[in-house]
Amino acid sequence: MEPRQSQPTDYGRFVIHIVKRMTQQSGVIDQIMLRRAIGLASSYLVTDTSTNSDRGIQTWCTGFHRLVDIMVVLHSRGELELDTVNEASKACSECWSVAGTWRGMEDCRQGVKEVAAKLKKLLDEPHRRTYKGSKVYTPSSS
Repeated sequence: MEPRQSQPTDYGRFVIHIVKRMTQQSGVIDQIMLRRAIGLASSYLVTDTSTNSDRGIQTWCTGFHRLVDIMVVLHSRGELELDTVNEASKACSECWSVAGTWRGMEDCRQGVKEVAAKLKKLLDEPHRRTYKGSKVYTPSSS
């Protein structure tokens, strides 16, 4: 009996599946589910890049960007929750650490920078450390 070949993971495809399921069932974005999907970013960073050496960085980056794009839409509607912003900030921190720790993932840091820049635009001016007046998670504030 031959060993079973496992399929590469794809964070981008996972995000589409999750969002499709959410919106088909209720027509709205469930931010609890959204936060769970965001919380998986660092795990998918490892699995996408290790199970698909050709496109893993791209599939992971696509998924992370899609989730943050959803957050931008929720923000523009006035529906984005502080917990979701905090989860995304935490995911950026975790992904930054993973990308710097694992050999061959240094290029992923550019994707984290891009996601973090989108998130930062949602924060309160002028210092961009709060969201709707509440402090946002930073690695040094936990």
